[in-house]
Amino acid sequence: MCRLFGLNAGRRPVSATFWLLDAPDSLRAQSHRNVDGSGIGFFDATGAPVLDKQPEPAFLDREFTREAKRAESVTFIAHVRLATAGGRTAHNTHPFAMHGRIMAHNGGFGEVARLDARLGEYASLVLGDTDSERYFALITQQADAHGGDVAAGITAAARWIAANLPVTALNVIVAAPGELWALRYPGQHALHVIERPAGQGQHRSGLAGLDLRSATSSFHVPALASAPSVVVASEQLDGESGWRMLAPGELVHVRPDLSVESAVVITDPPARLVPIGSQSPNIDT
Repeated sequence: MCRLFGLNAGRRPVSATFWLLDAPDSLRAQSHRNVDGSGIGFFDATGAPVLDKQPEPAFLDREFTREAKRAESVTFIAHVRLATAGGRTAHNTHPFAMHGRIMAHNGGFGEVARLDARLGEYASLVLGDTDSERYFALITQQADAHGGDVAAGITAAARWIAANLPVTALNVIVAAPGELWALRYPGQHALHVIERPAGQGQHRSGLAGLDLRSATSSFHVPALASAPSVVVASEQLDGESGWRMLAPGELVHVRPDLSVESAVVITDPPARLVPIGSQSPNIDT
């Protein structure tokens, strides 16, 4: 299934190289299991979204590696795709950008023609064939309808899909410069969050930095020590303690000051929950 990554460092540009390439379960490592596309989204110095994505696995994509090494931003979203709906094309590769925001999705839903009718003029924002990009267009529509409130837009969009369409999962990360929102819903796919203060993880040698471990290896990452951040991901990328699984229906908002607001915003299950493993070919996970 697709995997998500989001990082917010607030107001200080940072590199996401460790998480994307070097962590024990980095996005590049996960791409061996999710081979249908990979992408990185971030914001340039003016706050404009930048997308670098290809319908190729990250471990084979030199551009993914190059961008992961050189990009610096206050906020990142990355995604590796395992497609079951929508062709293997650049337009169908996550993340997506709309109205100055970036989004990636893990999960799926069916009957997208009903959602197309719901989108109205916002359907023109959709360039590809995926349910995920349509989900983002609905989030954008609903955020606009709620005065630009992204959390309200995500909540309203997920509630409408859950009430009207067959659903496996609507896990989503949405980012703006210095801000990040993440929803886990309903509970069939994992989504974790970890808050990392500056200087977390004192190395045994006495050097400041993160001492990150997996079952087979360890990494000392001094570059991460000086900048606090919050990370949201499908996998616990670095093998450290401190990760927390979001509850089903929980929406997290990470602000530019790195304060984290969290609430369960959807308590009812989908009207038509499609168990994992039994989804129709029209549902992309």
